Amino acid sequence: MNAPGLVISAPASGTGKTTLMLGLLRAFSQQGLTVQPFKSGPDYIDPAFHRAASGRASVNLDSWAMPKGMIAQHLSAAKDADLVLAEGSMGLFDGVAVKGETGNGASADVSEMTGWPVVLVVDVSGQAQSAAATAKGFASFNPNVKLAGVVLNRVASPRHEALTRVGMEAMGIEVLGALPRKREIEMPERHLGLVQAQEQEGLQRILDEAAAFVSEHVDLARLREVAQPCQISPGDTPLITPPGQRIALAQDDAFSFVYPHLVQAWRAAGAEIIPFSPLADQAPDDSADICWLPGGYPELHAGKIASAADFRDALQKFATTRPVHGECGGYMAMGEALIDKEGTRHQMAGLLGLVTSYAKRKMHLGYRQAKLATPMPGFAAGKQLRGHEFHYSTILDQPDAPLACVRDANGAEVPETGSVRGNASGTFFHLITEAST
Repeated sequence: MNAPGLVISAPASGTGKTTLMLGLLRAFSQQGLTVQPFKSGPDYIDPAFHRAASGRASVNLDSWAMPKGMIAQHLSAAKDADLVLAEGSMGLFDGVAVKGETGNGASADVSEMTGWPVVLVVDVSGQAQSAAATAKGFASFNPNVKLAGVVLNRVASPRHEALTRVGMEAMGIEVLGALPRKREIEMPERHLGLVQAQEQEGLQRILDEAAAFVSEHVDLARLREVAQPCQISPGDTPLITPPGQRIALAQDDAFSFVYPHLVQAWRAAGAEIIPFSPLADQAPDDSADICWLPGGYPELHAGKIASAADFRDALQKFATTRPVHGECGGYMAMGEALIDKEGTRHQMAGLLGLVTSYAKRKMHLGYRQAKLATPMPGFAAGKQLRGHEFHYSTILDQPDAPLACVRDANGAEVPETGSVRGNASGTFFHLITEAST
């Protein structure tokens, strides 16, 4: 079944597309529809909220990092769905300057590849008819990206809505809904821009309120009418080699992030995932042949990690005979020490000499392309990988050998090369896939 789909996007970040996306997911699900969510780009927080709202795992579609075949394979997640909703990132046409595997990472790439029309969320605060000029520009910017219509957000009054609709009608742009200002259903400020779905107090109540709000002010029936089937045939061949047959995967509030498509591909290739919790002072399963520490928030739990002696001792023992790999937060936890934002130094596992600090925050953000200088689990030396980096920590010491030559999306080298010592390796970037070239 080729379910019809839509891309929920906006002219810029912070315009309300996530609130609309979550409200639509919950509202359509309450109508009895099976709704498949997707997320454009490397975001790993929104998909967890999508799952909470729809009951289905959300999958990333990334035109910079992923080859077309991989995107096609990910689209198979919608094979039994009634409707597809894909949430964009940043503004509709925002991406990096240099094209990657199939595009520059813009949400518009997803619309163009799939044929799903765009629902543009337009924040009309402080304007009325002028908002139509913005919408018209987005409608005509790329003729291969179809604009289904707009949802007006943060409408101040019925008069404000009427004036804005006049402008949209004059430009031939359909208004699919108008959301009045309603702060109480907007997601609270996130910790460093990142709050996990399971950490959001009262999330189910917020989702139900968002669904009721969106149902009242958006034409849900019309949205289903303007949705279009996907023009890419879904694939079914896993394109990612698992790092081992039995993978001990850290999973708790401190180590929560690994891209869902990675775990799904590992399982599809026959690997077994064995979860464990460092925060509960658990050891990786001794029958595993690889231990993987995902990204997360070790800085929020540094004291508890430092006191988890059984976990630390078991991890050190594991690494004497088998590989251990960490990404971002997991990488920092494998290091010698982590200094929290108050300046307190906490002992980490000591598999690597890495020392990181949050005492002076600095944002590191962007796509990464890496050429491995030495092997890492699942990949031989010389392999080229694509991933994404987002953290606020600063490296104080990194004495071990570099794992890779790492560059940003424009080809400029970045200092976060990752580290390797014996069977231990780690990177600050989160792996998305192996580069096709």
